Amino acid sequence: MLRAPAVADQFYPGDPALLRTTLAGLIPAKSGAEKRPALAVIAPHAGYIYSGGVAGETMGSVIMPEDVLIMGPNHHGRGAAVALMDKGEWDMPMGRVPVNRQLAALLLKHSTLISADTMAHRYEHSLEVQVPFLQYLQSELTITPLVLSHLPFASLRELGRAVAAAIREYGRPVLIVASTDMTHYESRETASRQDHLALDRILAMDPQGLYNTVMTYQISMCGIMPVTVALAAALELGGTKAELVRYTDSGETSGDTRQVVGYAGLIIT
Repeated sequence: MLRAPAVADQFYPGDPALLRTTLAGLIPAKSGAEKRPALAVIAPHAGYIYSGGVAGETMGSVIMPEDVLIMGPNHHGRGAAVALMDKGEWDMPMGRVPVNRQLAALLLKHSTLISADTMAHRYEHSLEVQVPFLQYLQSELTITPLVLSHLPFASLRELGRAVAAAIREYGRPVLIVASTDMTHYESRETASRQDHLALDRILAMDPQGLYNTVMTYQISMCGIMPVTVALAAALELGGTKAELVRYTDSGETSGDTRQVVGYAGLIIT
């Protein structure tokens, strides 16, 4: 059960030394006293040249525990609707990362919606691009990878409760990482307007409002499912506050503001 990188040398450098240097430039140097514990972070998953600064600033602002539950959208449509890789390792450029079998088993225990399924993970980039940031910040990293397809809100709320129950039973600090980009291929003006409708609901700690807003306004936020689950889980775990670290779009790098992809980094405490 060894997962090979799907997007190394495409979304991020595949050479370990170059990747580490790249991450050092994307993650602000902060002392332990400057970082804070968090229940969840929301981070983008585009190529590092576009969204790596937002992801690095967000990840670098929190205390990184050894155990991280990463949730992302299913871009390829392969595998189960809620697909959990429950064992094995990820063979990443900076070293292998074990899947947390104990936390994975607890997730399966607490929700019948979750299926043990590696197929959905084989080519999915939304989780993979987060892992080097986590490795850079935590040398003893374990991951619990979960890929989600489109689900009704009631199922997402149930998943949030299951995630919270599994983390509580696990009994050690776990960071939830929800992977999403925001609006895709709209003008900067349209993308910013639509994205801030969604961001306002995240900042209000309102998972149902977020889900309804994205569906009503047809906002092309690819990770609406994992972000909704992360919000619901954080509320169950006592979360009270969401903070926007940074919002930007691909035009900042490309110079093209006619068709952008939006990127946001948030911390939930």
